[in-house]
Amino acid sequence: MADNDSKRNSGSGLETIFGIHSVQAVLKSSPDRVRALFLMRGRQDQRVQKISQAAKNAGVQAQILDRKQFDRMCDGNHQGVLAHLAPGKSYDEGALYELLETVDTDPLILVLDGVTDTHNLGACLRTADAAGAHAVVIPKDNSASLNETARKVACGAAEHVPLIPVTNLARTLRKLQELGLWVAGTCGDGAEDIYQSDLSGPRVIVMGSEGDGMRRLTKETCDMLVRIPMMGTVSSLNVSAATAVVLFEVHRQRNY
Repeated sequence: MADNDSKRNSGSGLETIFGIHSVQAVLKSSPDRVRALFLMRGRQDQRVQKISQAAKNAGVQAQILDRKQFDRMCDGNHQGVLAHLAPGKSYDEGALYELLETVDTDPLILVLDGVTDTHNLGACLRTADAAGAHAVVIPKDNSASLNETARKVACGAAEHVPLIPVTNLARTLRKLQELGLWVAGTCGDGAEDIYQSDLSGPRVIVMGSEGDGMRRLTKETCDMLVRIPMMGTVSSLNVSAATAVVLFEVHRQRNY
């Protein structure tokens, strides 16, 4: 399913999500968005029952479909749960700065510079939520979109962590610097490894794309460049794995 079409349901303007965690998160945080809920015939386990009950509480009637019908509606691991939603809140660059005004602790912003794989985007959102990041920023162009696959991998994090596309990433980073945030970019030739670097305080963490890493202008805008020490034969980690390592080092430095 193409990224440009994957958030829409047959031209109806509805978004499609699937998987237990994704649907459960929407029913908990924004039940008014749910326009239709589908459950697979024969699924009676406790997790699905909780979804069914949450839907009833929200006034949503679940429709029961056979596996073949599910498979035609969704080409991912749907786990027998799928929903159509009214479009959610969209964010722009202005929303990022408004968000920073409401944060009552040192802000932590994750920037993904050119991550194009939707699975990696979803995994990074999940990690950002778990590590306490306040937002994830991506360039408007040459980035993965928040389609149903990304939402499924994010396991509900997409409903809690704003994903904010910006037109000019380097300009946004400079604005964040003006607002008092320090920008740390990650790359293999970083001057310090993350365990020797001070990653505390108001912080932006920049992760590069899966293949080429950060773009030149992004890299030049960073206040510091850090690396993950690699002990084996591989030279780098998958971007979602690297994001988890770096964000939880930030979390460790802030809290322990």
